[in-house]
Amino acid sequence: MAYKSLDPVTSSDIAALGISVELAESLHGRLAEVFRNHGSATPDTWRNISSHILSPDLPFSLHQMLYYSCYKDFGPDPPAWIPDPENAISTNVGKLLEKRGKEFLGVKYKDPISNFSDFQEFSVTYPEDLIVRGEKTIPLYSRIVEAQSPMAIVIPSKGSSVSAELRHGDVSWHDFLKRANDFKKCEFAAVEQPIDAYTNILFSSGTTGEPKAIPWTQATPLKAAADAWCHMDIQKGDVVAWPTNLGWMMGPWLVYASLLNGASIALYSGSPLGSGFAKFVQDAKVTMLGVIPSIVRTWKSTNCVTGYDWSTIRCFSSTGEASNIDEYLWLMGRAHYKPVIEYCGGTEIGGGFVTGSLLQAQSLAAFSTPAMGCSLFILGSDGYPIPRNKPGIGELALGPIMFGASKTLLNADHYDVYFKGMPSLNGKVLRRHGDMFELTSKGYYHAHGRADDTMNLGGIKVSSVEIERICNEADDKVLETAAIGVPPLSGGPEQLVIAVVLKNSDNTAADLNQLKLSFNSAVQKKLNPLFRVSRVVLLSSLPRTATNKVMRRILRQQFTQLDKSSKI
Repeated sequence: MAYKSLDPVTSSDIAALGISVELAESLHGRLAEVFRNHGSATPDTWRNISSHILSPDLPFSLHQMLYYSCYKDFGPDPPAWIPDPENAISTNVGKLLEKRGKEFLGVKYKDPISNFSDFQEFSVTYPEDLIVRGEKTIPLYSRIVEAQSPMAIVIPSKGSSVSAELRHGDVSWHDFLKRANDFKKCEFAAVEQPIDAYTNILFSSGTTGEPKAIPWTQATPLKAAADAWCHMDIQKGDVVAWPTNLGWMMGPWLVYASLLNGASIALYSGSPLGSGFAKFVQDAKVTMLGVIPSIVRTWKSTNCVTGYDWSTIRCFSSTGEASNIDEYLWLMGRAHYKPVIEYCGGTEIGGGFVTGSLLQAQSLAAFSTPAMGCSLFILGSDGYPIPRNKPGIGELALGPIMFGASKTLLNADHYDVYFKGMPSLNGKVLRRHGDMFELTSKGYYHAHGRADDTMNLGGIKVSSVEIERICNEADDKVLETAAIGVPPLSGGPEQLVIAVVLKNSDNTAADLNQLKLSFNSAVQKKLNPLFRVSRVVLLSSLPRTATNKVMRRILRQQFTQLDKSSKI
């Protein structure tokens, strides 16, 4: 939909979205006041609109109109959330920098917001200072494990308003607590272990190949906790919820990130896709809610969170797959526009390598910073890193030294998987990750899916995620899509096939030709006029790993085999 600039928006435009005339006039008057103080098209304009005018009970169409109208001529990466200087100094990193910023950064230190990127660079240049600086320990990797208040887990109990009694095997939650109290009477001696001793073993999701058995060491929990401390600002007393399980890295990550920082974990017994979970978030007074985009997509399409109060949330965090701008604008609006901290990493990293911060402006579906202690490089077409801070797109490589990252695999050669064939920089071989990333002119990072999930359309390399973002919004009937490049049996360039899942699963009579026209029109208009959708395939669901990542390689195999069968 095309939106006009904010200044010509009238009370009639607002009322046309299903809002009463009286309320529309009131909202228009408040908008006019914001315009007088901040102009009609600045980040401060949107910050005031989102914090003082919009609310979860207003139609999302109004949220969209005001957001897109405000940033109509802004260009890429408009900030959906901007840090407030007063709140910034109360964050974990803000407190640290206010106390020791000049010690770390010298005379260039000004304030936590202005110097956050400098501090991130400091964490890469002087990684040893993250652990011990002289005789003083800073929180990033050490102080977070000092004694905290009693650690808590919030779980719905029998008779509560949030869920039925949780049972683990044949042990009720009540019995489990009783046994835990019995343990408190016992005396336990600490067992000294080397830093490389295993704490647990996880398997990668197998999105692009066989799952890898990855040991987590004594260092990995500190990496998870440090990421949460620095980037999600998890503090003592917070309540953290993230729909996950212990088979996915975010399960143990949640345990370490919460409890080592003195926060509570909110665990919900049941599916997170319905209103029961939305009520649980409200009743548990969750302060940091982790999500994956497909869950948010379901919440938005079913509107199951309507009526629940999420005002205790200080921030969201998102991982697992690429985000959608409209869906995350909607998500922020459910909690009065708290930021979404995007988080991308891997099981072999024990956390993230690129993410966001409460000390930086956050743009939707974008990352604002490398994680603390991590350095990122985008490889050009020649296979070598493009100049630092220069906008570009390519396969992502990581600096080889990252606290808590894997050093061995149990079922593969670690060097071959992560380092073999990678370029060197300053005498050190870079680490392979396998994602396509873009650094924009405004300094934000965008994920474009796995390097294996790119395709060559008419000599132009493009990621599946870029096409899917466009197709997902091309028709209101579409829930989600997967874009696959399928090589023709007779040879030649890859053909673009779109697998589509509809919001209404009973809509088997969907006009695939019309969907194809809609997809073609949107892709050619927004991405490249030379791209063409060859085929649309209707599916009831997309194949996913246990961690909910779309397995496009499975679809590619299926479509290729289908072509072979039809040829026979």
